[in-house]
Amino acid sequence: MNIALIAHDNKKKLMQNLCIAYRHILAKHSLYATGTTGRLVEEATNLNVHKYLAGHLGGEQQLGAQIAHNLIDLVVFLREPVSQKQYEPDINSVLRLCDIHNIPLASNLATAEALLLSLDRGDLDWRNLLKD
Repeated sequence: MNIALIAHDNKKKLMQNLCIAYRHILAKHSLYATGTTGRLVEEATNLNVHKYLAGHLGGEQQLGAQIAHNLIDLVVFLREPVSQKQYEPDINSVLRLCDIHNIPLASNLATAEALLLSLDRGDLDWRNLLKD
């Protein structure tokens, strides 16, 4: 399955730690990420990550296009909900596209762990039916 990884600046270390902890699951899948997040995950885990542009330079839009074309199966978007970002419309676009296209989305650590464990159990195999 194709997994997208996005993390705001103050959540990047958390994303690295999540990917280290669940490396055994993530290694079985294709990973896509915004630029800096992808580089940091690769460095921390030695996993191969397809990297788009940095989020604020259009990486979130690139991932959004993949979601809109049903090419992403799960999104982990560790975001900072307290402080508003200049590129808030891009952030909301990713969230909205996940809702429109029925893409499982985790926006915090607890949900990310639940989705990754579900993925490993095969609970998200229904996504494969949408690709046939």
